[in-house]
Amino acid sequence: MLAIVGAVIFGIAFVINATGTETDAAFTPTSLLLLGLVCVALHLGGIGSGWAAPRRRRR
Repeated sequence: MLAIVGAVIFGIAFVINATGTETDAAFTPTSLLLLGLVCVALHLGGIGSGWAAPRRRRR
């Protein structure tokens, strides 16, 4: 799930950078790219990949 969020943030950063839109200091393309990288890194680290209950073996 976090990988999808990261991809959306990368897309927003690309559009802002490509159009040359002026934004506030918090939403610069570089800060959005770093936020997207954090989301992808958390996804690859196993965080946000979903929760699964421990499975019991039936005999």
